[in-house]
Amino acid sequence: MPDAGNAHVHVMPVRVYYEDTDAGGIVYYANYLKFAERARTEMLRAGGIAHGDLLASDGIAFAVRECHADYIKPARLDDALEIRTRVTEVGGATIRMQQDICLEGDVLVAVEVRLACMDVNSGAPKRLPEAVRECLRGMRATT
Repeated sequence: MPDAGNAHVHVMPVRVYYEDTDAGGIVYYANYLKFAERARTEMLRAGGIAHGDLLASDGIAFAVRECHADYIKPARLDDALEIRTRVTEVGGATIRMQQDICLEGDVLVAVEVRLACMDVNSGAPKRLPEAVRECLRGMRATT
């Protein structure tokens, strides 16, 4: 669901469950990347891009090529988080996104990710289909 203030930001709620935390009730660092992955998938799905369809029709999938996470503050058991995702760049075979994992408006973790489109049979890079590129360009943040 797009954020009302910026139609180019997809917002996905996530509740922190016991399984997401360490013994102290703090979210284990790798789980933020799982939250971000789910939010990217849901943003693409909201735009009409389903991973399963791309795999079946074009034999392509997205792989994380580069990822940077800035862990600013911890999330804790039972927190109601929002993952705010925006496309920042669309290339021939790559997509860059910025994802902020927030609690009550405060950014806890800022994630920058570059995805590569690849042929699942060969593992080689493959151009994004034009329809997918156009959809992603429409999602691209203007700020």
